[in-house]
This record gives sequence, C-alpha cells and structure tokens, in this order.
Amino acid sequence: MPAPFDAARPYRLSPGVALRPEPFGALAYHFGNRRLSFLKAPELVQLVSELDQHASVREALAGVPERHRDAFRRALVSLAAADMIIPQ
Repeated sequence: MPAPFDAARPYRLSPGVALRPEPFGALAYHFGNRRLSFLKAPELVQLVSELDQHASVREALAGVPERHRDAFRRALVSLAAADMIIPQ
C-alpha cells in the first residue's frame, strides 16, 4: 500500500512507469502493477516529468496556472495512489 500523499514532500515518476506522448497528453503505464493512467493535459505531463526537479509537490504546483492547480493536485494524488509517482 502506498504512503499517503504529502504535497510537502518531493515526488518523482516511478522507475517502473513509462510515459507515451499522445495528442491529449500522455499514457502512463506501470510495468510492475500493470496499471494504465491517462494524463489528459500536456501541462500535466510536463509537471509529472519535472516533479523530481522540485523540493516538494507544493513547489512544483506553484509554477502551474492557478486555474489548473486543484485539478493537477487531484491528478497527482491519484497517480501516487496508483504508484505512478513515488516519494523521493
């Protein structure tokens, strides 16, 4: 069971996950648990790809336009629950 999501911690894309670019954003496939997730915005794909460059998720979200922050935070919570992103 994954640890509870904590936006104060840094996260990164799990090493077992591959992102496949698509016109709508990307498909994320976890080779370990065989889960498939849809990242439905190119900006979300960029955020997920660059999570490891930030000291926390909160810091990473600060660079996201305010109108997208809540939706992207919910997406990150879901991705963490599916082990697509993991704490560093």
